[in-house]
Amino acid sequence: MKFVHIFGPQAVGKMTVGQELAKITELKLFHNHMTIDLVSHFFDYSTKEGKHLVNLFRREIFEEVSKSDLYGMIFTYVWLFDMESDWKYVQELSELFESRGATIYYVELEADLEERLQRNQTPNRLEHKPKKRDIEWSENDIKRTMEKHRLNSLEGEITFENYIKINNTNLSAEEVATIIKEKFEL
Repeated sequence: MKFVHIFGPQAVGKMTVGQELAKITELKLFHNHMTIDLVSHFFDYSTKEGKHLVNLFRREIFEEVSKSDLYGMIFTYVWLFDMESDWKYVQELSELFESRGATIYYVELEADLEERLQRNQTPNRLEHKPKKRDIEWSENDIKRTMEKHRLNSLEGEITFENYIKINNTNLSAEEVATIIKEKFEL
């Protein structure tokens, strides 16, 4: 099994790249808003209950997928590099899949803020992420998160064997997916 972990700031293109990668491989896409938006019908993700349910659903999906005979999965995530809990989460997720024989691939995306703010309003994003349809709130969230947290790694900080960092400011999702597929022979 192959587990492709795509991470980076909000609106960098994780889901869209994941969609394109799923089209050209046998990987299944699990973007982070699939659980956030499900739970948001009951609890906001910022609440204790919302985070608990999102984590519970994700953990159960990861458990079942890691035991399955699927070719693999793509998971998208905003990794807060200044938060020890996010490092621990990524490590635990990797260990779960590795313990069942999966190979983990880490893909970090980065893009300029101006480009991310434009991507924040794309029809694809708004279709798949209902909470982002409030553009004013969403743009403010992007800026607040940037001010509060570090959303991309420092040079040499990621030491995983199968890792690539891509600045996709001027690349299409199709181009990035092709780079990932070829780099990791997916």
